[in-house]
Amino acid sequence: MKLTTTKRLERLHDRYANGDLSRRTFLSLTAAAAASAGLSMPWMSRALAAVEEVRFDGWGGTVQDAIDKYAFQPYTAKTKIKVVQGTFGDENEIITKIKTAKPGDFQIVHSSGVNYYIKYINAGMNSEINEANIPNMANVLQPMIEPFRKLTPKLSAVPYDYGTTGIAYNTKVISPEEAKEKGAGLLLDKKYAGKVGGYADMTTRVWYAALATGQDPNNIKDMDAIWAKVRETRDLAKKFWSSGAELMDLLSKGEIVVTDAWSGRVAALQDQGHPIGYLDPAGSYAWMEDMLILKGSPMAECEELINFMLDPATSIAVAEGQSYPPSLDPTKVKLTEKIEKLPAFDKTGSMKALTFADPVYWATNEDAWTKQWDRIAKGA
Repeated sequence: MKLTTTKRLERLHDRYANGDLSRRTFLSLTAAAAASAGLSMPWMSRALAAVEEVRFDGWGGTVQDAIDKYAFQPYTAKTKIKVVQGTFGDENEIITKIKTAKPGDFQIVHSSGVNYYIKYINAGMNSEINEANIPNMANVLQPMIEPFRKLTPKLSAVPYDYGTTGIAYNTKVISPEEAKEKGAGLLLDKKYAGKVGGYADMTTRVWYAALATGQDPNNIKDMDAIWAKVRETRDLAKKFWSSGAELMDLLSKGEIVVTDAWSGRVAALQDQGHPIGYLDPAGSYAWMEDMLILKGSPMAECEELINFMLDPATSIAVAEGQSYPPSLDPTKVKLTEKIEKLPAFDKTGSMKALTFADPVYWATNEDAWTKQWDRIAKGA
């Protein structure tokens, strides 16, 4: 039986929706068929609307510079789709902005893993990715995907990199032997009073207080002891920093000699020749970051961009540029020697050596703990 043009358009649309056709192929076929028959389907004006740019919001600094140079600029050169960029220092800031914006105003967020993923889900901001449009996901570490899949079987995000929040120290002042001996307790050493730093973030402060009191950060039993340690660190600190750029500035200028710190930012300082050592004490806070597509985004273009970013050549270049290991499975993709030497890199691909936050446990306690941290940060 000969297909009518209408039926042919409907079938093309179904194939596109199921991920069997790329957007470009779909547009060219539908445009040709519709033009020859003088037809229009209800979905055609929306599907055929040209998407000229995609919105991305990330952490700024060396991390976003690497993503822009090695991923966004080549992507734009290839597709002519511009990536409009914004930055934030604290992800809660961008979440607040998204809540008051129209769906689609914000599209892709370089997000902080499952702990934040659950916030987007609870706020109804998550989308549903068509994984068939991101074939490079086949190379992504399954232990990184699984925690997201447990929260939403239909993913809204794809893991992109990972790292740890360990202890950074000035090797002109603190020896590697001292750092290893004292571990998380180095942040509480009174002889470094006024030279201590830390991330101005409830999760990090509670996590390191748990390590200092010998508790499991994912199963804390004595919160009074936690808050006592948080206050102790506050009183010793010169400053709690709020961005990776500020962290690097404080360390490079010697204003602080010890702080909890993001592994990639420390690696960047080391590459620049600064005398900064790094230690991951037992149970240090490990995290993964993802590319999160928000509800209301142009899905095909966002999926295409993320697939481009996950291409091994692109992902490896970004990883070397931002000094964080990529989400690529090292048993499937040959990584470079530079990546293999990065702090937190797991050569096994199992991620078992890293301690991640339990997203449900932390989400359950977040409101109460954040209120208490805010009070302590203000001097209570």
